[in-house]
Amino acid sequence: MITSLVTGGAGFLGSHLCGRLVREGHHVICVDNLITGKRSNIEHLLGGAEGQEPPAGAPIRFIEHDISQPLWIDEAVDNVLHFASPASPVDYLELPIQTLKVGSLGTHNSLGLAKAKGARFLLASTSEVYGDPQVHPQSEDYWGNVNPVGPRGVYDEAKRFAEAMTMAYHRYHGLDVRIVRIFNTYGPRMRPRDGRVVPAFLQQALRGEPLTVFGDGSQTRSFCYVSDLIDGIYRLLTSDVTEPVNIGNPEEMTVRQFAETVLRITDSESTLSFHPLPEDDPKVRQPDITRARTLLGWEPRVSLDEGLESTAAYFRTVLEGEQQATGSNR
Repeated sequence: MITSLVTGGAGFLGSHLCGRLVREGHHVICVDNLITGKRSNIEHLLGGAEGQEPPAGAPIRFIEHDISQPLWIDEAVDNVLHFASPASPVDYLELPIQTLKVGSLGTHNSLGLAKAKGARFLLASTSEVYGDPQVHPQSEDYWGNVNPVGPRGVYDEAKRFAEAMTMAYHRYHGLDVRIVRIFNTYGPRMRPRDGRVVPAFLQQALRGEPLTVFGDGSQTRSFCYVSDLIDGIYRLLTSDVTEPVNIGNPEEMTVRQFAETVLRITDSESTLSFHPLPEDDPKVRQPDITRARTLLGWEPRVSLDEGLESTAAYFRTVLEGEQQATGSNR
């Protein structure tokens, strides 16, 4: 059986990745310090009650650990997939040092484990390595336009450093590596208050509150549903492609257009509320996925309407749970 270790495996993307690996027959070791991840995201895979040890024979085991500290695993490991990191502006602005440490020390420790085990290593990088891009759409050979001392630099530069270290291990140690540059992704298990536009807009629309639009809403984003992203990552893991690969949906739209789409999907009468644009917020974001199409045979399949309907259903459940909890505490 193939054993795959996923750092950040209890987070939004990590938990979906763990699920895909389990379905592909892997034994999964999920490592997470639960700063932004939740054990409940993988409880359905563990098969036991929350807080209890999983039953014998469960396809996944959980280790609560901060990968910024060294980690040793006694058993054989075939793949190390490094997904641990705060990933939303709210998180990495509140946790700047932890973000830098997991991008540097965490990547170093994950690479060291992969090297010791003779495992394949996959780094979850980000479209943020392109910064506020001066090339549009963004292809993998673009080096980016990043402000290293701005507030977003802690995340952008952590991922750029992680890519550099990954390629250093590949060139110097001969480690088998993969790098995925992830563009805006959404879907169930996003944290309600992580500050990203999809959970923010959906919850505001479902509550009938004004949707918070930064700037005039003309900045663009390209939204990829989580199952499409995970499929691209799995294809990359099982390929022989060592250079970075963009995985994202190339269908670009303005934030204002996206807000209007959310209002239509949720049948909400909310209005739009405009606020100043945050510092270094990218004005455009659109992946060139030629490499993914050519080398992996991958492209997104889930339409925005379909993905948003699924995600809205998830957030309706979340909001209902919050309302019930509030009512029971009165």
